Amino acid sequence: MAIKPLYKVLKIALPILLGVFLIWYSLHEVSISTILEYWKKADKNWILLGVFFGLLSHLSRAYRWLFMLEPLGYKIKLGNSIMAVFATYLINYTIPRAGEVARASILTNYEGVSFEKGFGTIVAERIADLIVMLGIITVTLFLQFDFIYGFLSEKFNLTKLIIGVIGLLVLVLIFILVIKRSQSKLALKIKNFINGLIEGALSIFKMKKKWAFIFHTLFIWTMYILMFYVTSFAISDLNNIPFGAILIGFISASFSIAATNGGIGSYPAAIFAAFSIFAIAKEPSFAFGWIMWASQTFLVIILGGISLLYLPFFNRNK
Repeated sequence: MAIKPLYKVLKIALPILLGVFLIWYSLHEVSISTILEYWKKADKNWILLGVFFGLLSHLSRAYRWLFMLEPLGYKIKLGNSIMAVFATYLINYTIPRAGEVARASILTNYEGVSFEKGFGTIVAERIADLIVMLGIITVTLFLQFDFIYGFLSEKFNLTKLIIGVIGLLVLVLIFILVIKRSQSKLALKIKNFINGLIEGALSIFKMKKKWAFIFHTLFIWTMYILMFYVTSFAISDLNNIPFGAILIGFISASFSIAATNGGIGSYPAAIFAAFSIFAIAKEPSFAFGWIMWASQTFLVIILGGISLLYLPFFNRNK
């Protein structure tokens, strides 16, 4: 019985501790004064444009959610959807993934949407995002194949790496076969989870406004890439970096958000790790990471805070 409380504590504490460590690491590598110096010299117009693209992505996400709820019989107010989305991002800075629970709860409280159904649409939404993310990774690997192949050849023994990848794929295949044939509780849970993911992904193509949903999904991720790309223009040292570096930096930064609460500490470190592959200097890499993270976080704090405060007044009749 003591394992579950320990798991809950670690689930909250580990991302926070990792974030604190990565903040220390990045500020140990590049001082605050150096980052502030880059901030002073940065072209604020590009930063504001990046924030604007980030805002458009969040609004599109809120609008896209309506398409998923409508087939379930719910026509919710766009205002509630927008405020629920911003509240989600803000709350995720406190407890990992707590924002998604809060987002479904907001609609339950103010729109009468079943929590289970609301949360189910959020899971299906994440599956759609995951598919697009995998697409971006595939395109990046295709565009940068020669560079990545050369980098891996230089850093690793490719024969051993290929053997390792094949060995990993064999283990995954064996695991799938074992789970498929097993009737244990754990195997049944895994099968139900995977079936749920597949069903959620396929449900996208069954909705009436599926093409609008797909358009907004692609639009959201286009805005994500644009906000990352245009913000890089704010730092003169990064004006001539290849677009491949931008894509790899974006992918690395996107995964960092899952590592710590809202990417605290991990976001700048992830960008530095990606940019270092292209021999981009340490100082502008970390400075860009902090400016990028801080500008988008500022947007979330302001609009997320306003959303949490205004939601009861917006729904004062309920």
